[in-house]
Amino acid sequence: MKGITPFLWFDTQAEEAMNYYVSIFKNSKVIVTSPQMVQFELDGQEFIGLNAGPQFKFNEAVSFFVNCENQAEVDYYWNKLIADGGEESMCGWCKDKFGLWWQIIPKQLSELMGDPDQVKAQRVVQAMLKMQKIVVADLEKAYNG
Repeated sequence: MKGITPFLWFDTQAEEAMNYYVSIFKNSKVIVTSPQMVQFELDGQEFIGLNAGPQFKFNEAVSFFVNCENQAEVDYYWNKLIADGGEESMCGWCKDKFGLWWQIIPKQLSELMGDPDQVKAQRVVQAMLKMQKIVVADLEKAYNG
C-alpha cells in the first residue's frame, strides 16, 4: 500500500461501490474484499472502502479529479458516473450514485486557462463556468473568440 490512500466511508455499499468503480476505470483491480472492508485500485491509485454505517456522507469538500485526454474520455467518465442515480453539477463536477464527487476535466481546460494571453484565458474560464459537463469544442470556441 502507498503512503497515502483515500479512505471512503460507506453505509453498507463498499463492495458494490468498489465493483462499480473498477468496472468504470481502466487498469483497475480488486485487492481485498471482506464484509467490512474493501481495498481496490483505480488506474494505479489505491483506495480503501469501509462499511461503517450511515453517520457520515460524502460532500463536495472532497472530490476526485479525473484528468481526461479528450472529449471522448470526458463523455465516457461523465456518463458512467452519473448513471443510475448520479447527478450533474457545474464546471465538470458530478456526483455518483454513492454520493462521491468527481471532477471530470479535459487536459485542454488547464492548457487554455493557462495561456499567457489573459483575455483568451478569461474567456475560457467564463465559458467553463456556464457548463456542467465540460465540452472541449466550446472551450476552444471561447478561447478563439
